[in-house]
Amino acid sequence: MELTKREKEILDLIMDELSSKAIADRLSISISTVEAYRRSLFRKFGVRSVIGLVKAAMKM
Repeated sequence: MELTKREKEILDLIMDELSSKAIADRLSISISTVEAYRRSLFRKFGVRSVIGLVKAAMKM
């Protein structure tokens, strides 16, 4: 599966347990943009929760 550079950044920060607000602040983007990336990651990994996302990412 191919992830964009930004998706990888968002995924790494999610795995570091940062909130959407903290990710947005760190990357100087809006919270809604972070949420859009999060939804995109959920679709790509075929999961419905952050826990599922982290588990799937760890298997990569």
